[in-house]
Parts: sequence; structure tokens; C-alpha cells
Amino acid sequence: MSKKNKKKGKVDLKSFSDNILGIFSINPKKSFNYKQISRELMVKKSEEKKIIMECLIDLSENGLLEEISPGKFKLKSKGGYITGKIEITQGGYGFVVSDEIEDDVFISKKNLNRALHNDTVKVYLYAKKKRFRIEGEVTEILERARDTFVGIMEIQFRTAFFIADSKQMPYDIFIPFEKLQDAKNGQKVIVRITDWPHKAKSPFGEVIEILGNPGEHETEMHAILAEFRLPYKFNEDVENAANAIPTEISKQDHAERKDFRRVTTFTIDPEDAKDFDDALSIQKLKNGNWEVGIHIADVTHYIKPKTILDEEALARATSVYLVDRVIPMLPEHLSNGVCSLRPNEEKLCFSAIFELNDNSQIMNEWFGKTVIYSDRRFTYREAQDIIDSGKGEFSEQILKLNELARMLREDRFKNGAISFERDEVKFEIDDEGKPIRIYFREHGLSNELVEEFMLLANKRVANLIGNVKEKKDKKTFVYRIHDKPDPEKLQKFNRVLNKFGHKLMLSGSGNISSSLNKVLSDVKGKPEQDLVEQLAVRSMAKAIYSTSNIGHYGLSFDYYSHFTSPIRRYPDIMVHRMLYHYLNNGKSKSKSKYEGYCKHSSEMEQLATEAERASIKYKQVEFMQDKIGKSFDGIISGVSEFGIFVEIIENKCEGLVSVRDLLNDFYEYDEDNYWLIGRNSGKIYQLGDKVKVEVARTNLAKKQLDLLISEFDNPNNQ
Repeated sequence: MSKKNKKKGKVDLKSFSDNILGIFSINPKKSFNYKQISRELMVKKSEEKKIIMECLIDLSENGLLEEISPGKFKLKSKGGYITGKIEITQGGYGFVVSDEIEDDVFISKKNLNRALHNDTVKVYLYAKKKRFRIEGEVTEILERARDTFVGIMEIQFRTAFFIADSKQMPYDIFIPFEKLQDAKNGQKVIVRITDWPHKAKSPFGEVIEILGNPGEHETEMHAILAEFRLPYKFNEDVENAANAIPTEISKQDHAERKDFRRVTTFTIDPEDAKDFDDALSIQKLKNGNWEVGIHIADVTHYIKPKTILDEEALARATSVYLVDRVIPMLPEHLSNGVCSLRPNEEKLCFSAIFELNDNSQIMNEWFGKTVIYSDRRFTYREAQDIIDSGKGEFSEQILKLNELARMLREDRFKNGAISFERDEVKFEIDDEGKPIRIYFREHGLSNELVEEFMLLANKRVANLIGNVKEKKDKKTFVYRIHDKPDPEKLQKFNRVLNKFGHKLMLSGSGNISSSLNKVLSDVKGKPEQDLVEQLAVRSMAKAIYSTSNIGHYGLSFDYYSHFTSPIRRYPDIMVHRMLYHYLNNGKSKSKSKYEGYCKHSSEMEQLATEAERASIKYKQVEFMQDKIGKSFDGIISGVSEFGIFVEIIENKCEGLVSVRDLLNDFYEYDEDNYWLIGRNSGKIYQLGDKVKVEVARTNLAKKQLDLLISEFDNPNNQ
């Protein structure tokens, strides 16, 4: 301490405080205790060290510093603290998304402080510098998103570590030998984190399940389910409860329901379907109108609230569809047996019955419990053949239903609905689970026939409960809602469309939907079709479940719900129960309780979707394994700072061209324009460019396909 900092033998507290504050200001991201400050100020005397501690406490009390742990201080953030969810990137750093701040907060790897992907965290905000992103540091983990992970065991002579499959898990997990559960080196396993000692760089864990050897079909499908925390089997108690449910329909059931057994009824489903949620009936009335019945499996007759089956269905919330299998929400005895509307069997239903005139206008409607008898099971292909030829069993009924459905569809699009219809990627798989062919399931008139009547039932059920007079209290209900698109996303989408010679009207809800439909129609059959359809979906908000109705933008419905698939969706079970309760003059249900169920169902739906995509991606990479060195026509489907994604046109397999493999220049990422641009050449790789690519590498473990550019077509490049 210099003489300038002393006055008549007494320590100048202000100078001390200024010097201390200066240290913190120079190092805004660091924390210090009094010993570290003493070393920085080169103070050795014990009385002066005590004064430093007093100054630290004084600066903290005055709001200039804050004590983040006993005796440890940090410069007080001007932004304070926020809470939010952290998203970990492949690079090992993270971003925190919070409702408390508009921008995402960057968290460097060293400032994660053991936070894992999707954890809810408390974050200390650093003072923002001009033109720089907001940065912060995780100070507390409020809620762990998960504690189990899927990956590979690496066992050496003295150590065993688990390497997670997820690129968003930045830490290996140490496994004590006594916690291996006989797992072998290289096997794929599920591990649970059990501890994370204070000074340990890696968490400690235990093997809870051995999945098998990497690359084996069953192992990988189970690994995908485990990665998204989705079960692949039912426990014995659930199976026993399901098997105890009788298949017979009692006389009392018949007496309490409207009888539709003599009305022509049939199902139309995919060829590989086994759980038939819905059936259609049609008959001509004496007044010349048509009575159309949308009959939905009465799952709630068998699944009672607060039972083990109901708790299991709620926990799962949805069936999961992978490339080769369905993991049902309900045990097979129910999903494929008791509840399924199989042909030539009497079944209990909850039905929506509509009287339609020849213009497909609703004259009357009725909702209630029924018993039906399905006369025939049609596949979509069989129904399509009847529509195309005009001939076949029940052709008169199918053709009339198709005519009525076409009018419903036309009316829906006139009112602003958007046509999101994409061919479904399917795989032909051999006996060992290997993909031998990729094909696309088309969306034909038979699909649209079923779709329109399901939409009609869902819409009218929601309208019945939600569209009430102002003076009448609205009752709690489960809606399927879809918000308006984000204007910024639409503008970015429009810039891509302009490249292909298309344009989107960005003002007026009706103008946006009608111009988007025109674009989607114009790209049919063109190389850019799949890309444009993908980007159109990405520019929209996600549909979710909620008790607060805002309508469904994509369908252009003021009221919409899910009523038609209770075998595979728990929200439909909730809707069935609530609708029946209200039809019998029941009081309104708890909004907060059902909102919680809605949030859970939306989250589980998202996980199921991600698992389905992961299984498709895995099979696509597996399909490309024997095509190393082969060239394909592709289109740039994504651009990022680490490379460009290219979708192969003939099979829709997507791979990455790493920026490291663009050897002719140093490329920089321009997020606003969706492109990589060469620093020296000005050469541009942008979304939508046509390219010819060569398959360089496949990595099944990472579900990664690596490509190289062999030819490039972009008229904007010089």
C-alpha cells in the first residue's frame, strides 16, 4: 500500500474501496474473496486484510458488489438475475431462454457450472457491452430436466466412463466398477447420474439398463425411445389391468346408447394400422339430406379416472410412431382389441352425428354414446381405388362421403385454412431391420375424405362447449390451439421464396394464408417443393393443447379440439370425459388442473415427434451406408456457422457439408440471408441452392451423414 493511501497513520477507506472496486470492474466475470483481493493489492498486514473484508461488506451493502457465497463477492450485475431454461449446443456452450428478458443469454462452457440441457437455471447477467450479446453465468440449478442418458460404455483397465449419444451432453459420466451391472466395453446402455462431487469434473453414475450392441436394430430403436424418455413396454400391473377388461358388451350398454348397428359403417386407415379409432357411417334421410356419423372408440367407457390404466395413459399422453413400430399409449388388449373398431364386431363409441344437405351444410347435429357394427375395413389405397374408378363395395357411400368432404374442404380453404400436406417418408425394412428402400406415402382424396370429417367433428365439439353466449359462463375445456405466425419468421421465409420466383403477402391474415396456399400449390412437383414445405411449417407457430382458447390459425377455426383419436392421444380422452360431463349438465372442471394436463400432453407430443424424426434419421443414414462415393442431386436445406445441410432429392436423406470441407475459401455465416459467403471470393452457399453432392462418410452412432460438394449451381455467384 503506497503512502498516498494513508493519512496520518490511518488507512484511507475510500481509497481502499476504490481500489477494490477497480479490481472487480476490470474482472466483471470473476469472483474474489478477501484473500484474493489482498494478493491483488499486495497487502500483507493483518489489520489491512481485516479492513479489506470490511470494505467488501460495505460495497455489498451499498449495492456495488454482491456476496454470491459466504465470503465470496462479485461485481453486482446491472441486469441482475433471471431464471429460464438452458439449451446446450453441440459446441458445449449454452443459451438461456427466459420470459424475463427478450434476448437469449449466452453461457460459455466454463460458466455452465454443471447445468445440463433443458435444466431450469438461475443466471447472473454480466454488464452488456455495446454491440455484444448478453452473457451470463449459471449460479443455481433450480430443476434438472433429466438424470438418465443413453450412450456407450468405455471401460479400460482401471476406469469406466459413459459417453452420451446426445451432442447436447457436454460431460462424460464416471461409472464405478460396482455400478456397471455387467455392462461390457462398447455396449449401449442407459445410465443415471447419482452424484456430482464438488471438485469432480465429471458426474458419477450407475448403469440401469443394458440395451445391447450398437448398430443392432432393436438396440437402436430402444435407445431412441430411452433418449427421449419414452417407455417401450408396459409393466405387468398395467398389462394385467388391461387384460382384465371384458370384451363383451352388456345389455345395459345397448339399452343406454343410440343403436347404429344397421347403418352402413366402415373404417378407412393406413394399410399397417391395427388400432382403429374412428369409423364413418352414412345414410340418406327421408327429407333428402344425408346423415353422416363420425364414430369414435369410447375409450373412456373402459379407462376410468384415477385407475392404473388412466395414470399410465396420462403419463404417456400419446402413442409413439417409429419407422418400424408403434409404441401404444394403451396396452394392446385395449388399443388393438377391446377399443379398436374392427370389422364385423359390435363396438361402443362416442359419436358426432351430422345432418348435411347436398351442399354439405350442417342442418342438425347430435353428440352422444352409441353402439356400432363396422361392415368393412378399408385401407386408404382401397378407398382411393373406389374414388378413382367409381366401382367397388360400398362405392355409393364412399363416393357420396367424398363429394360431401370435397365441399367441406373447399369451404375451409375459402375461410383461410392453410394446406400443409407433405408426403410421408416410409421405409421397406428386411427381416433384420435393415432399410432396403425409401418410398413416400402419398396424401390422396381418400385421406382427405377421412380428414375432413375428423376436422368437422373436432371443430363442432369445441364449438359446442366454447362458443356460448356472453352472459353464460364458459366451461373449462381442452382446445387444440395454433397461434398466428411470427412476422420475422415470415419475412425470412419470404426471402427464400423470392429466390425461387415466389412471393408471400405479409399483411392481413387472409392474404397471408391465401398467398401461402398459392405458393404451396405452385411448388408441387418442383425440386424445391420439400424445402419450401419444410420452411413453411417452420415459419408457423406450434400447435399445442390449452384450456385458454385462441383458435387455430392453420385451420382457420375459431374453436378446435381433439376428439377423434382417444386410443392414441390422452387429450382426446379428456375431451370425451368433459363433453359427456357437460352434456349431462355437469359443472365446470378445474381450469388449473386441466391446464397442467394440457402442458404435459403438449410436451409428450413434442418428445414423440422428436423420437420419430430420430428413428427416420437413423434409418436414412443406415440406408446410405453402402453408397459412399456415390453422387446425388440435392438442394441446400439448411445453413449454419459450421456448414450447410443438403437434402438429397430422390430419397430426402439429409447430410452435412462441413465448413471445413469447403476448402477454396474461408466462409462466414450470414444468419439474416441464410447463407455462407466466402471472405475472399464472395462465393455464396444459400438456402435453396441446387448442388450435386458425394457421400463422404456415415456415422450411425451419431445419426450423421457427411457429404462433399461436387458441383454447385448458383446464378448469383460470379
